[in-house]
Amino acid sequence: MFTTVLFAEEANFSFKKLFNGKDLSGWVDVNTSKATWKVKDGLLICSGKPIGVMRSEKQYENFILQIEWRHMKEGGNSGVFIWSEGTGYNNKPLPKGVEVQMLELQWSKIHKRIEAYVSGELFGSMGLKTSPDNPRGTRSKSVEMRCKGVGEWNQYTVVAVDGTVKLAINGKFVNGLSRSEIKKGYLCLEAEGSEIHFRNIRIMELEPGVTTEDQKAPLIKEQPSK
Repeated sequence: MFTTVLFAEEANFSFKKLFNGKDLSGWVDVNTSKATWKVKDGLLICSGKPIGVMRSEKQYENFILQIEWRHMKEGGNSGVFIWSEGTGYNNKPLPKGVEVQMLELQWSKIHKRIEAYVSGELFGSMGLKTSPDNPRGTRSKSVEMRCKGVGEWNQYTVVAVDGTVKLAINGKFVNGLSRSEIKKGYLCLEAEGSEIHFRNIRIMELEPGVTTEDQKAPLIKEQPSK
């Protein structure tokens, strides 16, 4: 018992804020604009335009990520990328990585894909290879619809360890994938056409695994401040 307690104390597992509610510290705009992201009343507000991403300053390997979000327009589309390259892929606005999708409930109806899409899909974006738990083609489809509609807050808990991802939506695990070919990379928040709000973004980093260099996203060299 003494040894177990000692190890827990040495590991010092705790959640750290990725958004301080005041400014965009810790985040880097990749390919959107200064008007895309703003902080108001403790919320991170994304206009959705232009389509693109904002990335974390550092890379993450094994972790638990919690994030709350709400769409402000019916049919809104967004997501958070994990283990991503943190740049637009091959001149496209979105990065290569694992996307944890955030769809407003009316999206599938508006786009006439009622049976195809549910919020909380997991998939390798831009050709990233993964193995879906609940296959819909190369994507993994949530086994239960748990997201709330426009204007209502949703909470995602993303457990990402050694190439495996498990997703809980509003208090219940409903999706997963494994065998991601990249197991360390940047987090990205996505702007994809309509306003979305974020809050309570926090992460608990876990111990690293046996991750080879080709299983890590390339490091981005920061540009010096002008």
